[in-house]
Amino acid sequence: MDFQEITIESEKIFSGKILNLRVDTVKLPNGNTSKREVVEHLGAVGVIPITEDRKVIMVRQFRKPVEEICLEIPAGKLNAGEDPYLCGVRELEEETGYKASKMQSLGSFYTTPGFSNEILHLYMATGLSKGEVKLDEDEFVEMQTIPLEQLFEMVMKGEIKDAKSIIAILKAYQLLK
Repeated sequence: MDFQEITIESEKIFSGKILNLRVDTVKLPNGNTSKREVVEHLGAVGVIPITEDRKVIMVRQFRKPVEEICLEIPAGKLNAGEDPYLCGVRELEEETGYKASKMQSLGSFYTTPGFSNEILHLYMATGLSKGEVKLDEDEFVEMQTIPLEQLFEMVMKGEIKDAKSIIAILKAYQLLK
């Protein structure tokens, strides 16, 4: 069976700084029509920086949509046309001050394909050297260094809720076993 939905009409509802919202009218495989609300996002990059002694540099920051302080890997949104690798290099340095001699791709994933086109690219950074933190003016984070094995346990206990961080921790843990 062909599950493809054909867009008949698309209406932009909102254009913002980090996302846009549109409503598409689609023709379903059975011939009926339906509405799809779509959040458009340029994408993002997350980096799991791992020290020589298998500790991960994490950041804590308040996330307004969930009203919580979250423990996360350093990450940030892509600029239009920006290469994900270069975005990862930039975000790692901005949020942690670290530079990496090696950035290995851990793959990409759709964050919430049920309503958004956002794709998130993951990298593992190693060969770290300390530099200067360069946070955006509206960004407030606290760095914390945690052993990879402890982060793995925190993921398994449900103590880390951020999807990009969970995926990066599990992939890095498996790669470095």
